[in-house]
Amino acid sequence: MEPCFMNEVVREWIEKAEGDYLTAGREIEITDRPNYDAVCFHAQQCVEKLMKAVLISHGVTPPRTHGLIRLNELVQSARPAWSWPLIDFRVLDRAAVGFRYPGEAADVGEARESLDVATRLREKLLELLSDQQ
Repeated sequence: MEPCFMNEVVREWIEKAEGDYLTAGREIEITDRPNYDAVCFHAQQCVEKLMKAVLISHGVTPPRTHGLIRLNELVQSARPAWSWPLIDFRVLDRAAVGFRYPGEAADVGEARESLDVATRLREKLLELLSDQQ
């Protein structure tokens, strides 16, 4: 395995990811005009930022992409034991992009699914990062 390190840049990516996660969690609980699109967007952003933190902690400069499937490939290269079902990345990628513009809107079910996927991925990605401290 490649050398791993936790530095200020990695910590900042984690803090930003945690902010997105908290925002998604707060928004899903709102009863007066909840923004389910925002839940989906922030759920995806949380995972994206944690994946980029993993890459940076392995000395890999993450590409300028929001695509989780591409980031997953890079995480697998850096951490060969890493494995995650691609369907979950597809759920988050669709939710983050598809619902940001007119024509589509997330409902409560899609928002809950996005947050559930993000919660599970967040836990595993934070485990990867904590292994490196």
